[in-house]
Amino acid sequence: MEDLSQKLREYIKVGTPAERRIAKYFSEHLNELPFETASSVADRLELSPMTVGRFLRSLGYHGLDGIKVHLKENTGPVTLQLPNVLEQLQKDAGESRPLAAQIVEQVEMLQHIYNLANQPQWQDAVTAILSTGNVFITTHPSLAGLGRHLCDRLTFARDHVLFLDGANGSYVEMLGARSEDSLLIIIDSPRFVASRLLARSARRAGHKVLLATGQFTEWAHEFANITLSLPPQRANSRESLSGMMALLEMIAIAVTQAAGETAENRIRRIEELQAIFAHAPLR
Repeated sequence: MEDLSQKLREYIKVGTPAERRIAKYFSEHLNELPFETASSVADRLELSPMTVGRFLRSLGYHGLDGIKVHLKENTGPVTLQLPNVLEQLQKDAGESRPLAAQIVEQVEMLQHIYNLANQPQWQDAVTAILSTGNVFITTHPSLAGLGRHLCDRLTFARDHVLFLDGANGSYVEMLGARSEDSLLIIIDSPRFVASRLLARSARRAGHKVLLATGQFTEWAHEFANITLSLPPQRANSRESLSGMMALLEMIAIAVTQAAGETAENRIRRIEELQAIFAHAPLR
């Protein structure tokens, strides 16, 4: 990256007028170049695409794609930039900028999830997901996308994972028979008024219950075996899904990592099957 930046600085000093303009634009917009083409850069600078192409070749790249590959391979870790970014975000949030306040809150939420991952209930959740015979997942219909995504992610690590959308009104897939070897994962939400009843019914039917919810769900410890909780949102009063999305994604990653070779073999098999059926002829 330093080599490219140095070359651009040199062209800004001693290049032709066109080269100086392109070098200055590249230097000031490195983060935006992955979204550009030679033609779009030429349009912005009122030059010909051929001129931009010649300049890229003089830098040692065969077109803008070459410089994009270079940027991708040489970008420093985001963590090196975090202290400065967080300082600026906190300053902007203090100046009542809504987007900055939202991002600061999400960073705090990720920190909460990281701390939660070091608590006993996190490992209990991972163990329960991998060790029970069946895993059922349910949530409010408005969050069905989250539930189905978690179902798909857990399928990489184990068999017998089923999302219950409640469309049949009975949850008979889970409650049709008593079970001592199943787990129900409830993705809670203020709108999911049936969550408490579902947790209680599942426990009575012999299922374990893993509840992903807010910290102030009063009935959690009464009807859930394991609770993974998130702090309340502050930045605005409306429900935010980003914290729950991050929580579910991190627990899915932890389960896949804990499954080890079993998950690796399943993922390979899933990819093989997807390749087979993706090219199946239509009849």
